[in-house]
Amino acid sequence: MEAAGVPSGTKTTCPYCGVGCGVVATPMPDGTVGIAGDTQHPANFGRLCSKGSALAETLIPDRRLLHPAIGGRKASWDEALDLVATRFRAAIDGYGPDSVALYVSGQMLTEDYYVANKLMKGFVGSANIDTNSRLCMASSVAGHKRAFGSDTVPGTYDDLEEADLLILVGSNLAWCHPVLFQRILAAKALRPEMTIVTIDPRETATSAQSDLHLPIRGDGDVALFLGVLAHLESEGAIDDAYAGAHTTGLDAALAAARPYAHLGLLAKATGLDTDRLETFLRLFALTTKTVTVYSQGVNQSATGTDKVNAILNCHLATGRIGRPGMGPFSVTGQPNAMGGREVGGLANQLAAHMEISDPAHRAIVQGFWKAPTIAEEAGLKAVDLFEAVLDGRIRALWIIGTNPVDSLPDADRVKAALAACPFVVVSDIVEDTDTMAFADVALPATGWGEKDGTVTNSERRISRQRAFLPAPGEARPDWWALAEIGKRLGHAEAFDYPNAAAIFREHAALSGTANEGTRDFDIGGLADLGDPAYEALAPVRWPLRRNGSGAERFFADGGFFTPDRRAKLLPVTDRRIDLTTPERPFLLNTGRIRDQWHTMTRTGRSPRLSAHMPEPFCEIHLEDASAKGIAEADLVEVASEHGSAILRALVTPRAPRGTLFAPMHWTGEFASKARINALVPPRVDPVSGQPASKALAVSVEKLAATWHGFAVSTERPDPAGADYFALARAPGGWRVELAGLAAPADPDAFARQVLCLAETAEILSYIDGTGHRRCAAFADGRFLGALWMSGGPVAVSRAYAVSCLTGAPPESAKRFKILAGRTGADRPDPGALVCSCFGVGADDIRRALAGPDCASVGDVGRHLKAGTNCGSCRSEIQGLIDAKPVVPEPV
Repeated sequence: MEAAGVPSGTKTTCPYCGVGCGVVATPMPDGTVGIAGDTQHPANFGRLCSKGSALAETLIPDRRLLHPAIGGRKASWDEALDLVATRFRAAIDGYGPDSVALYVSGQMLTEDYYVANKLMKGFVGSANIDTNSRLCMASSVAGHKRAFGSDTVPGTYDDLEEADLLILVGSNLAWCHPVLFQRILAAKALRPEMTIVTIDPRETATSAQSDLHLPIRGDGDVALFLGVLAHLESEGAIDDAYAGAHTTGLDAALAAARPYAHLGLLAKATGLDTDRLETFLRLFALTTKTVTVYSQGVNQSATGTDKVNAILNCHLATGRIGRPGMGPFSVTGQPNAMGGREVGGLANQLAAHMEISDPAHRAIVQGFWKAPTIAEEAGLKAVDLFEAVLDGRIRALWIIGTNPVDSLPDADRVKAALAACPFVVVSDIVEDTDTMAFADVALPATGWGEKDGTVTNSERRISRQRAFLPAPGEARPDWWALAEIGKRLGHAEAFDYPNAAAIFREHAALSGTANEGTRDFDIGGLADLGDPAYEALAPVRWPLRRNGSGAERFFADGGFFTPDRRAKLLPVTDRRIDLTTPERPFLLNTGRIRDQWHTMTRTGRSPRLSAHMPEPFCEIHLEDASAKGIAEADLVEVASEHGSAILRALVTPRAPRGTLFAPMHWTGEFASKARINALVPPRVDPVSGQPASKALAVSVEKLAATWHGFAVSTERPDPAGADYFALARAPGGWRVELAGLAAPADPDAFARQVLCLAETAEILSYIDGTGHRRCAAFADGRFLGALWMSGGPVAVSRAYAVSCLTGAPPESAKRFKILAGRTGADRPDPGALVCSCFGVGADDIRRALAGPDCASVGDVGRHLKAGTNCGSCRSEIQGLIDAKPVVPEPV
């Protein structure tokens, strides 16, 4: 039944990437929740990606943290908060304000973020509050501020659709921002002359649907855009009128770029062939309506800020900014990275896009807050913050809504830091993250569907997240817990918020204070929203000033936020270095996959999302794999100077020779040794402090496993004793991949352990002529699970094995078919999952393609629906079409 007072069809916002899609969530009488895209939301117009479509599957209250805990024992909120306040006060009194810190998250709502920033910077008096958004878009922030004088995204999503040339740099948009990519493809279908260029070392789902792919060498982006700027000058494409009226620094920027006018030098610096370079340079010079979209491939680099400014230089020099279909565009990875920037969530910011380094800004914020103090200098950025935890400078740390043990670079050093910290508080929705293991105090937070507040997407659009479910157990909003600590530290009046709406009004009022157009961020026009108006707030893009004025775009006519109101072009240089060594000859690139999110706290609950890529993997070029004796599906060990991981080899031409790619999602909860950030060095951009997660030197070797296994189970499997495991949710239970360096001493006992069987369970087992061991377990006619083991990767239909968990109780005669691990002729195997939205496998698609009227992605969609929802599987479908054998015409 619906909870009392909870409306049917609540409009809210997706909690995943920075596209900021509108969602309609409808609680159903059976306790489930119906999820649909909001057709009226201007970010997605009803579209949802695979992750958004599966949101209902992540609302299961499995392993939820339901009450506060101290040292692992249940505690009341008062007891827990009193202890947090006491320990923070003791650290501040004994060691100073900088001895405490908050590490927060781009998945917090703006209201939570605002209170956290206010507490630390205005009432504790330290700027030691940083966020996992540091890992996502700090270089973009730094580049914007160097060029524009403010952290301003000039354009809108409409520009991506209106551009004649769309350049995607370091962005696998088709997988990481799929709804936005589908908007682009729809625009291209209406205007086929629109050209899409992807700049990425790898072949990706995005490059597969682009007109031109530039497989650039890692960190070659600065050189490439220096080459673009030099070419613009040589072709007379500089807009002298715009640059002369609205910018400074053009001459110095051009002088730094001119050496790259030499095509041979540019090709060497970027690793690109001259034909592709000439095509790209010509397109950029001749196309006025150009948008350059960039993401983590640009930001997550030791030269990330320079990459951003190299891109901005090209747009500023041509005046291609702030007008329809023109401009640089940073897409954020988290749902509220932008909202965090608005309230000063980074350690080097103040609220409302004001600067800690500016005394006038500090006075505005301190006066508005009526704060006893104000932070006077930037705090520690994420990597440095945890180093300070390790060496004892930070004595009390509060982590909110993030999992740094898995997401930060040099992740094992982060573990060591938390183990050494005298006092750690963790606020989260689940009880068993890798970070929660270090919590002295655990605080249960509300999650998506229970939280109430706002988020801001990549085009500066503020949308509401609304609660449509009651908070479980004793879970409370993050803003409430932060405000309670503020009160306990002696600041009751400043933190006396009755609800999220009151916090939003204060945030909006601050943005308009002493702001007569001198700052970009201004939502003063929303400062007087009453609670009903806040509840009904429709998506709105800032700025929205008290006088009602605003702007769709920034900078078409100048008006930058520097002291002279001119943008600054930076004379950046190519500082790329070769990181590889004879001992570590491969360059590892890390990133995201289509159906998982961050450290899988939410998406790891969904069987549908876990089916696409159910275990951690390593892409390796087929020639590199051959040279190392690595075959498809072998396990490999990838090692850097900081750590190692065991991953499944994915042998492919997509990865360039000498490079590897591995996803960053897996944690100790889901895999034995796949925390990929344990390999990443704490190397950061010197300006932004953003870690260089896209390029590190590693070795790769085949793992000398003597046995491999695969199991399905209705209970969560117990993989103890295996040297490798990778767990994933499945409909009706779990699936797990296993391997070991030495065979289990008692295989039958090992099978019982893995499948978590009671002594009364009935087991069928046998060893076939090739030595493969197979066993299946039953109780009272129910299938409990099965384990298959062999000397190499197990040849079992995973899709069939998983389907047995939810099938009808097997008849006695069919139990032995389960042991075979394959479907019968009456039950075609769907194959590896391709389309998560509709559960369509690769073999389903191959069978459809064998028909006489199925030859295109559209045909596959008509037959199977695959690719017709979020579209992020369309490139995989095209790959299956391209691989289809050509049947000769009959003579």
